Amino acid sequence: MFGRKKEAPAAQDVVDQQAADAAAIPGKGAPTPKRKAQEAARKRPLVPEDRKASKEAERAAAQEQRLRARQALDTGDERFLPIRDKGPQKRFARDYVDARTSLGEYLMFGALVFVIVSFVVPASSQMMVYVLGGFWVMFLAVFVDVFILSRKLRKRLAEKFGEVERGTVWYGSMRSLQFRKLRLPKPQVRRGQYPS
Repeated sequence: MFGRKKEAPAAQDVVDQQAADAAAIPGKGAPTPKRKAQEAARKRPLVPEDRKASKEAERAAAQEQRLRARQALDTGDERFLPIRDKGPQKRFARDYVDARTSLGEYLMFGALVFVIVSFVVPASSQMMVYVLGGFWVMFLAVFVDVFILSRKLRKRLAEKFGEVERGTVWYGSMRSLQFRKLRLPKPQVRRGQYPS
């Protein structure tokens, strides 16, 4: 008596029917459809009928986007780069850093040698003092090199773009501390090929 009628159409069927009716409306020369009909044609269910297929489609789209971003990191394609790497100033900073030889590239190798030597040489020996001193000298040299790089990079960015975007010099400085072959986006210039 008060229950649902068994013959009532499902909500999805109603939406599909209204969408089909709206699609059948002729173009120019015909009366404009009512607002109610246009809204009904745009309605979609909140939850798709086939959730498994919907999830698969989302997963495929996300995979494709990750693949494009990865290719952009290899080729330097500006359209698909992550936000932190986008922009003409970031590209200039990357090219400038990649064109020069930085001491920071070799800091990790120096740290690795220091760790290996510290296992081999006893901590109480005089040799360990020299090894530790050598590591600190290298660290200081890298700091000075990064400082000089940041000053030069800021000057070149100001000459080319007028105003330096916030974080661009830091971005270039941190890139100079990475080993060249492991940098992402990959270097697009050879050593000595400074950007104009």
